[in-house]
Amino acid sequence: MLPPVTQSANVDWLFARQRFGIHPGLTRVRALLARLGDPQQQFQTVLVGGTNGKGSTAASLDTMLRTGGRRTALFTSPHLTRLSERFVVDGQDLSETVVLEALERVRLPAEETEASFFEVVTALGCLLFAEAGAEWAVMEVGLGGRLDATNALDPVLSILTNVALDHTAILGDTPEQIAQEKAGILRPGRPAVTALAPELLGILDSERADLWALGRDWQVQVRPLGWAGHNLTVTCPLGSLTLQTPLLGEHGAHNAAVAAVAAWRLGLSEEAIREGAAQTRWPGRLEVVNWAGRRVLLDGAHNPVGAQALAEALRPLLVLEGRERLPLIFGAAEDKDLSGVVAALAPLASEVILTRAELSPRAAHPEHLAPLFRQAGVERITVTAGPAEALAALSPSEPLALACGSLYLLGELRPLLLGEASESHERWQ
Repeated sequence: MLPPVTQSANVDWLFARQRFGIHPGLTRVRALLARLGDPQQQFQTVLVGGTNGKGSTAASLDTMLRTGGRRTALFTSPHLTRLSERFVVDGQDLSETVVLEALERVRLPAEETEASFFEVVTALGCLLFAEAGAEWAVMEVGLGGRLDATNALDPVLSILTNVALDHTAILGDTPEQIAQEKAGILRPGRPAVTALAPELLGILDSERADLWALGRDWQVQVRPLGWAGHNLTVTCPLGSLTLQTPLLGEHGAHNAAVAAVAAWRLGLSEEAIREGAAQTRWPGRLEVVNWAGRRVLLDGAHNPVGAQALAEALRPLLVLEGRERLPLIFGAAEDKDLSGVVAALAPLASEVILTRAELSPRAAHPEHLAPLFRQAGVERITVTAGPAEALAALSPSEPLALACGSLYLLGELRPLLLGEASESHERWQ
């Protein structure tokens, strides 16, 4: 059991800033970084944007850079259980003591610049990474790209995983509009890698980056290895490379391939790329957790495209288990396209246990989700008040279950499964 998560007035202040909402723009974060001495200039940056798969792609690239001998930093969002998960140096979360001490120094300039929650966290990460002596920082883009706080950094290489309809109220309600926003992290003349759909590549090409696109400039062949992950053969202008990743699902394999091409373009050796791919771990994304004599799959699929990718990944794994369906623990934010998510997942559910993240004001009430699953043909539906009650509703005779729908829900379920402590702040971002 980990010790309780440290509470402080500064952490309370930081999480309270979530209530001010999301305000796209780079003026505030640039002013904040300037007041902190522009720490982002002390390391080289890779920006990783896209709708789905950003985190596992960033984690794969970070691990490849580390196995290649670089001192790396990894910035991701949101965190699952602890704020310090967002700030990783050489594969380890920075200690809460270090994070809280830096936050103390960031607070006043953040208030002076009226920085938002994510802008504060981004600047805090830059300060922490610079002071830890990071040579490279792999930064996961938060929302969109063009006006996201991470785009205040100057990437030497940019990655765009894919584009799907999500956050449409802010980014636009067509794939083309969203792609235009996300393309803002590209830099003219600098290398970029993408797995974006071919029909959207013209939008990225207009940014005049040195772009390598899947299907046009590089290819990947995927061979599934069941629960062990995938073998990949990546072919690009630099040659051909075979590697193995433990990431489950074909989408996980493609994310590893994107990271491999990016790593190759950054000058890493084939050996470092192979070793890094094999060592990559990414919690909460088709993660298998052993609990009470069974396996619980955790996945943060929260939009229709992500849910469809999850369903496609599950089907061959269920075949290996000799079954077609499994119990599903589900909870999601009310502002998502829930009907699309339910349509993808319901055919694989033997029963559905509905719940909600207790610390997320955005979470949909479980009783509001029940009609969606009934309409999708699920007959066994249980409504629970929170994650602990949802786990208790799982039958002890079930050897395998899936929990998904919201990363905030996973952030509350995962510590219950692992016997870890978690934070007690409301989660908006």
